[in-house]
Amino acid sequence: MDTTTATHQQTEPPTPEAGAERAARGATRPGDRIFLGLSRGSGILVLIVMAAIAAFLTYRSVLALSENEADFLTSFEWDPSGSPPRFGIAVLAFGTVVSSVIAMAIAVPVAVGIALFITHYAPRKLGGTIAYVIDLLAAVPSIVYGLWGALALVPHLNGLYGWLDDYFGWTGVLSWSGGPARSLFTVGILLAIMILPIITNVSREVFRQVPRTHEEAALALGATRWEVIRMAVLPFGRSGVISASMLGLGRALGETMAVAMVLSPVFDIRASLLEPGGGTFAQNIASKFNEATVMGQDALIASGLVLFVITLLVNGAARLIIARRKEYSGANA
Repeated sequence: MDTTTATHQQTEPPTPEAGAERAARGATRPGDRIFLGLSRGSGILVLIVMAAIAAFLTYRSVLALSENEADFLTSFEWDPSGSPPRFGIAVLAFGTVVSSVIAMAIAVPVAVGIALFITHYAPRKLGGTIAYVIDLLAAVPSIVYGLWGALALVPHLNGLYGWLDDYFGWTGVLSWSGGPARSLFTVGILLAIMILPIITNVSREVFRQVPRTHEEAALALGATRWEVIRMAVLPFGRSGVISASMLGLGRALGETMAVAMVLSPVFDIRASLLEPGGGTFAQNIASKFNEATVMGQDALIASGLVLFVITLLVNGAARLIIARRKEYSGANA
């Protein structure tokens, strides 16, 4: 009886009061207090930096907008040095969103496919080699991507542009008049290559965390390899893929030098994505900031504030989707 009682007491789970007491003792240790202070300070520092950036952008934007004679959100003009100043972001917003959407449409399916091939299809050595090459793509500087895009990608897209025009030119969106391939479509292709490593690497690590029991249960029920991926792997990693896509979208929205070297900036919105012209927020700031007057710099900063807000909204929307949709949780897979 005594032995049974002692064994029962040893295996009895700790009570909440005991856990709270243990946590209180741990919180009094110097190392825990230091780590807690550093963690809390780091979080507060991030908030302060973000608030300082927002305050600076807002202040300089108000100075520019108070002098602007055009509709800032809908105007196609960009003449902040004129008398009176007239500038708007309609062209920049259109180019930024369209090029980013093209990049995401190309990069996300390819990246998820590569991540699934590495984790579930490829032999270990081949998968490691592919993963290593993908990691190298992430280390290539933006200026190198821009040089490659301008000197190698643009001259070799005429065939693709001609094919798109032959079969889909009737839509007007993919019509091509034969000019140089320095368009938003080319920018989207280049951005897709640039964000591919980010989405692939994050998705790959998420897919590797899928519980082995989930996959074995699907196999035991007679599922094929693709059915295992569809029923067990993708539901578990869906939130991770969304997060990876948002990271890639953040880079696509803010990419500067590569876009500036490939795109032929024309401050106008073209119906066709294959025609040269258009512009993005980052490309416009990079190409005009050095030669801008004080008023011109304030106008560029105002456009930067819009890009700042768009980025915050995109990331906030992604967090909201993951938080509100329980089926995105890996625990429910």
